[in-house]
Amino acid sequence: MRTIASGYLWALLCLLPTFSFSQYNHNQGAKISGKAEGPDGAPLEFANVVLHAAADSSLVKVEVTDPAGRFVMDRVPEGHYWIGITYVGLPPYQSETFQLQPGQQYDMPVIHLQEANIELSEVVVTAEKPLVEVRPDKMVFNVENTINASGSSAFELLRKAPGVVVDNNDNINLLGRAGVQVYIDGKLSPLSAADLAAFLKTVQSDEIEAIEVITNPSSRYDAEGNAGIINIRMKKDKRLGANANVNLGYSVGKVPQYNGTVSGNYRNEHLNAFGSYSHSEGENRNFMDLYRRQLGMFYDQKNDQGWHWNSHNFKAGTDFFLGDKHTVGFLTTGYISDNKGWSTSRTPFGPIEFNRVDTVLLARSNEDRSRDNLNFNLNYRFDNKNGMIWNIDADYGLFRNEGAAYQPNFYLDPTETVTFREKINTNETPTDIDIYTFKVDHERPLLGGQMGAGIKLALVSTDNTFRFFDEYDGSPVLNTNRSNRFAYEENINAGYVNYQRQVGKFGLQAGLRVENTHSTGDLTSFREGEEGENFDREYTDFFPSGGLSYTPGEKHSFQLSYSRRINRPSYQDLNPFLNKLDELTYEQGNPFLKPEYANNIQLTHSFNYRFNTTLSYSHTKDLITRITDTAEVNASYITWLNLADQYNYSLSLSAPIPITKWWSSFTNMTGSYTQNKADYGGGKLVNLDATTFNIYSQHTFRLPGDFSIEISGWYNSPSLWGGTFEMDAMWSMDAGIQKKVLAGRGNIRLAVSDIFKTNEWHGVSRFGALDLDVGGGWDSRRFRVNFSYLLGNDQVKGARRRNTGLEEEQNRVKSGN
Repeated sequence: MRTIASGYLWALLCLLPTFSFSQYNHNQGAKISGKAEGPDGAPLEFANVVLHAAADSSLVKVEVTDPAGRFVMDRVPEGHYWIGITYVGLPPYQSETFQLQPGQQYDMPVIHLQEANIELSEVVVTAEKPLVEVRPDKMVFNVENTINASGSSAFELLRKAPGVVVDNNDNINLLGRAGVQVYIDGKLSPLSAADLAAFLKTVQSDEIEAIEVITNPSSRYDAEGNAGIINIRMKKDKRLGANANVNLGYSVGKVPQYNGTVSGNYRNEHLNAFGSYSHSEGENRNFMDLYRRQLGMFYDQKNDQGWHWNSHNFKAGTDFFLGDKHTVGFLTTGYISDNKGWSTSRTPFGPIEFNRVDTVLLARSNEDRSRDNLNFNLNYRFDNKNGMIWNIDADYGLFRNEGAAYQPNFYLDPTETVTFREKINTNETPTDIDIYTFKVDHERPLLGGQMGAGIKLALVSTDNTFRFFDEYDGSPVLNTNRSNRFAYEENINAGYVNYQRQVGKFGLQAGLRVENTHSTGDLTSFREGEEGENFDREYTDFFPSGGLSYTPGEKHSFQLSYSRRINRPSYQDLNPFLNKLDELTYEQGNPFLKPEYANNIQLTHSFNYRFNTTLSYSHTKDLITRITDTAEVNASYITWLNLADQYNYSLSLSAPIPITKWWSSFTNMTGSYTQNKADYGGGKLVNLDATTFNIYSQHTFRLPGDFSIEISGWYNSPSLWGGTFEMDAMWSMDAGIQKKVLAGRGNIRLAVSDIFKTNEWHGVSRFGALDLDVGGGWDSRRFRVNFSYLLGNDQVKGARRRNTGLEEEQNRVKSGN
């Protein structure tokens, strides 16, 4: 494997320490800093800090404390103020009035929030996070403790996140665009779309605290992901001591599913040890109807599929606090999943001219798959509490996937009593992926703002083998014409600089990321004497990003942002192996896929820290998309190709609205216009456009007796899928009820998903000589019951959330169902 680091990239990074990083002040405003602690002296993270004008108590600024409990407010005009702090479960704090002079650095004494000095029988303090928080750089969907989230998986929750749409093939779209990168606790999964979906279906919703949607990431983030980033934040605990949490869930539709999770945490002043384990097992069912017309023939395929899975997810780690400024951490995560699947299909076909069935193809498939993953992270963090931060991560991730399938095909006469011929195949598909990353991030004050810089090195090696067997008289014989091995290696070296500063009512952010990529692919045939195919690519890209914010008053803020992004093919989509539904229908990768590039512009307006309106434009070049095409005379297949251009315009509205003290709601609406254009030659043109919209709304009702009811639903209008499919509308509605029990330490939740059984899909495609009419659905209407219970101290602060170095690479690994 060859490591390439561009000279100019390293020169850029080496010059950074030569800058003068001293704090520069133009006397354009004062600066306030402080720290909030709880009753036991532990720092309070995510406490709301509000600056009020002393004259009329009007709101001036709002900040949220960091993991160390600290907050900073820059560029505050001279005047008299007071500060208020609120935190879930603790009475609010209000400071004395103080005066600020121009350019003053005002360091507040440590603020201690105390327990309420009253009997619980007299009053109960109730506080909770809003369902949706709109922040300058992202939108946060707080799903923790929501009723309709309980008993679901992380993947099902994504369907409910603002601006997010999940299509019929489990691909995730954001604001009408594909190419979303999914992070978990700041760590990007290396899984491709299919594998990521399979993994997220094993992560239970009761392990999730919030989903963050970042539509225009800065240069600090990897450039991967044209549509932006979705970060799934797992639950963590609060303060010193020890605790454990137990969650049990069961759901049933046509088939049952169950899950269980246990997590624990111990923290003192010198270390924090934490861990969790979850197990899920169950079955799912889905169906697909595919009617196609091809070269004068029609094929009417009906397919049913089912899977039984058994998965284990785990996490263990320790943080050592070496004084107030240094932290060293170790983290191990992983999952083990075993799956058994089956499918049956019946395909009558014949000439369109006579509209009669000549032959019936009966096929079935039995598959065994295992997916194992281990990730190891070593982290060092330095924070001097005055804006200077060093963060270093070294990571290793391994993926070991095994697959075997048995696929008999029988061609019968129209009465299905006479067998014309049969063809029985088996295959074995082992895949090994190893990922090594190292990254350094640094932040410090500069010229009245904050400068950030960093480097990242990533090495990826994949080894994929496809052994295809023809079975004769019950004995498999290796078919060397269809068996091969595909090895792929990739090295990415990246560096970035980023600067942000607030000047009065204006905020500025600008950054540049440089990435050098070197990749090699080697496709080796099992046939003796036949030369394989290979490629060797190297390219360097620049990814600028920037933003300008303006706050004319207390209730209005505007933000204009731009970023250039890249989306590289997943490792398995480069693999040309065949994945068969039956002998006439299959899927195949493309080793010659190119990366896609997008330029994104976004304008956002926020009103009263609550209502958010976003207007976006995106142009994607060489869009990686799915195309269904003909193969030989009577077969069709789906593959990945580069679409020449995609243009996308979108408008998104978000409104979290408390209607009464007992009724709160959130609604998100996104409209988009998408245009696909390409010419693949031979009359295979793509020129489609569609105006689409989607809406999600959730209503929560707080009732006496610690009961609450939740009703939610979503609707996706007709849209485009892949390069050529025009899809019909889809919608669904959920409802649930919750009751707190066992002195508030326990929760029982009951819910029903897809009440009206409308979560089914249908679409058509016209491409070249192939006309397709397809539809399908899954076991989406389910009854769920969930019970959770907290043991020990309910305010134990857990693991720090840290971004490891595997984020981008992990999101490009596929794991299957």
